[in-house]
Amino acid sequence: MTAETVPVEEKPMSADSTESRPPAATTTEPDLAPPPVEEVAATEAAGPVTREGDAVVGVVGMAVMGRNLARNLARHGHVVALYNRTAERTDEVVAEHGHEGSFVPARDLPSFVAPLARPRRIIIMVQAGAGTDAVIDQLVPLLEAGDIVVDGGNAHYQDTRRREQRLRAEGLHFVGAGISGGEVGALEGPSIMPGGSRESYAALGPILESIAATVDGEPCCAYMGPDGAGHFVKMVHNGIEYADMQFIAEAYDLLRAAGLEPERLSDVFRTWNEGDLDSYLIEVTAEVLAQRDARTGGALVDSIVDAAGQKGTGSWTVQAALELGVPVNAIAESVFARSASSHPELRAAARAALTGPDPRGAVEVGPAGLDAFVEAVRQSLWSAKVVAYAQGLHLIRVASQTYAWDVDIESVARIWRAGCIIRARLLEQIRGEYAAQDLVTLLEAPSIREGLAATQDGWRRVVGVAAAAGVPVPGFAAALSYYDTLRAPRLPAALIQGQRDYFGAHTYRRVDDDGSFHTDWSGDRTEVRA
Repeated sequence: MTAETVPVEEKPMSADSTESRPPAATTTEPDLAPPPVEEVAATEAAGPVTREGDAVVGVVGMAVMGRNLARNLARHGHVVALYNRTAERTDEVVAEHGHEGSFVPARDLPSFVAPLARPRRIIIMVQAGAGTDAVIDQLVPLLEAGDIVVDGGNAHYQDTRRREQRLRAEGLHFVGAGISGGEVGALEGPSIMPGGSRESYAALGPILESIAATVDGEPCCAYMGPDGAGHFVKMVHNGIEYADMQFIAEAYDLLRAAGLEPERLSDVFRTWNEGDLDSYLIEVTAEVLAQRDARTGGALVDSIVDAAGQKGTGSWTVQAALELGVPVNAIAESVFARSASSHPELRAAARAALTGPDPRGAVEVGPAGLDAFVEAVRQSLWSAKVVAYAQGLHLIRVASQTYAWDVDIESVARIWRAGCIIRARLLEQIRGEYAAQDLVTLLEAPSIREGLAATQDGWRRVVGVAAAAGVPVPGFAAALSYYDTLRAPRLPAALIQGQRDYFGAHTYRRVDDDGSFHTDWSGDRTEVRA
């Protein structure tokens, strides 16, 4: 079959690219059986390849992420078909990196599809949104039942559910695969979170596992669940990433207010990276703080405008949590903190009108001294990070129940240990806890609750000091409020429900009886069973 191709611009992909959200689709897996998986060795011999069936996988989109993923596949012995709308990019990949493995460049989509072994495995690496749909529209007429189309971009999980339903009706598999690690990870080994049908993973999984990052020989790639599960897990990964970065920024801000300069702070973060805070983001922080500005000679961080950008996946996480009724306030505050930083007119007006402590140098470390305060901030950072993971993993758990995905949380923690932006020593501890027991929340895990019991005094002290000094710590404070909300024996929500019954007759439940009740507030105030 042939189809007229429509030009599609393969733009560079970002870690937070966005697209519109469609209506939800069903979660039923395809009722089809793909052809048996070929032996990899039979289709992956090195050298020139032009025959039909010689390429084991194809990549559409030769921007940085696509080309690096294709190079990673080729380096691991897979014969890779390549296609980009502008053929010059495809030619560049072959010319510059052809020595890394076997590539099959194509000038059009029919020529791209032809050499792919069955079931065809095609990974789309174009900008999320209309571009992805356009590529799918061009590919579908060229494919046969059992072929697999993979979206490796940052698609919204509801878009993925819609596409999976559509392609299933065509007899095709559609896989939404979250890929984390940026352009370096795509080349050297990312964390990969594929969804779709189990049949598709049988044919696709071994290839993805071969190029993923590894920890102790285990690939950071695992089947997440049907339709949108993979992209949902990746979305939550990014939400946790937002929170982690915000917590680190708050720790930095507090210690600067206590008198530490960037160069000294770089050493602090390097020391922290040798302990239980060991992570990629702590490592990056130390590097950024150590960087000198070639123009001013001072710390580069002091020359960067204090407005943090975002492209959507953090807000998607918060929106999904609201829709599912899951509390993720620490993640949400991290998203809102970026929003607040990016409203200069709002901030300028507030600075001119509002009074309060001057946070610059306002932190009093007290009789315990600076070293004790630095340790208390470290404890706060670890505690808040734990809460962010707890919130994100609980969101995945609830979504999995809602959409019948059956996501294995232990597998999620396992594949996040390397390759991705939030990779951290803490994730091995989290993985072990979920492997040992079925947890409602990470916070109930024995080693986690013991750790929080040991750090909470420092955490509380830091939040209090920040409030007194006028240093904003929305992430630290929200995480602590979540911790206290969950452990409280009784919440003031009882009063809220009474208010709702008063003005809207919304009823309430009693602690000593079953059913719902309403008080006749405008009458004799007698209680009736609703």
